[in-house]
Amino acid sequence: MFNFLRSDLANLKAYNSQLGDIPQNIDRLNTNESPYDLPAEFKEKLAQFYQNHQPSNRYPDGSHAEIKTAIAEYVNESAQITETINIANISLGNGSDELIRSLLMATCLNREGSILVANPTFSIYAILAKTLGIPGFVAGRSPDTFEIDLEEAEKAIATAQNPPIRVVFVVHPNSPTANTLTAREIEWLKSIPEEILVVIDEAYFEFSQTSLVGELPQHPNWAILRTFSKAFRLASLRVGYAIAHPEIIMALEKVRLPYNLSSFSLAAAKLAIEERELLLNSISQLLEERDRLFIELSKMPQLKVWPSQANFIYISSDRVELKDKGMRSLAENLKQRGTLVRYTGEGLRITVGTPAENQHTLERMHEIVTGEW
Repeated sequence: MFNFLRSDLANLKAYNSQLGDIPQNIDRLNTNESPYDLPAEFKEKLAQFYQNHQPSNRYPDGSHAEIKTAIAEYVNESAQITETINIANISLGNGSDELIRSLLMATCLNREGSILVANPTFSIYAILAKTLGIPGFVAGRSPDTFEIDLEEAEKAIATAQNPPIRVVFVVHPNSPTANTLTAREIEWLKSIPEEILVVIDEAYFEFSQTSLVGELPQHPNWAILRTFSKAFRLASLRVGYAIAHPEIIMALEKVRLPYNLSSFSLAAAKLAIEERELLLNSISQLLEERDRLFIELSKMPQLKVWPSQANFIYISSDRVELKDKGMRSLAENLKQRGTLVRYTGEGLRITVGTPAENQHTLERMHEIVTGEW
């Protein structure tokens, strides 16, 4: 309709959270959020702090210095590393999505670079690249382990020209398949030349307790992404952070919007780190529930259930008649019964919910797979 819009936008699809018009009483196990709201005492502290210390007529701290200091302390403590991370190694974004977009803007715009991903994986990398007119290359994964097809990845890097691959995205653990990087994959990442940026998304670090932060001093072309949206329960407040070499961080600071985080979000993230013992105490129960889901779903012969190192489980099916269309049908049947899951990569990603939500899911799944699927 409007000639001033880019012609290629007609062929693009926006990221779809698959939420739609959702009844209030449905079990939302489709977005990998924590099923637990912030504790009341945390909300009270946050409200009191905001009321007393955050004037709404003033812009927030655009340098993010205070929260960066707190994040650096948390990263060093959780990684137990000797070569410490400091504020020069950290940039904040309005969720990790903004940081991904900023990394793309800092590396690949103006046909200077393309990206490489291994599908299935978090779809936002390719979506954001397309919105910026950045080409993308795709490697496959092993159907048995979901390990990246390194031969395909190597071939893409070697042959991509005009523009060459400038950024490789991996997720650790991967979404939707919940597997961590293998030793072989990590060695491959280490072998990638320094003219290529390696982005390691550790959104689920608090669940896997597996991180590559300690490798950053030896690999200055690596950037690690983290978020407060998952284990820290701040999904609605949109705070993510990147950990990288100061030169990469400076590039991110140049391309991000000023005042990209509200005062309230900054205050919540800082308090979340201070109160991390309180907020992260739900992890042990979520992992217990994840293991229960894995065991019970594995008893259903129609399904193939994959081991998980995150707060979600991935299921598919070896049966030809159940692949793709069958998985879509299963997701729709679950939705009609009151459980939302995410169809992606020809399988279903099921977020670990509360014990009651998980029990509902198991009962509904059993009804469907033993009935007329």
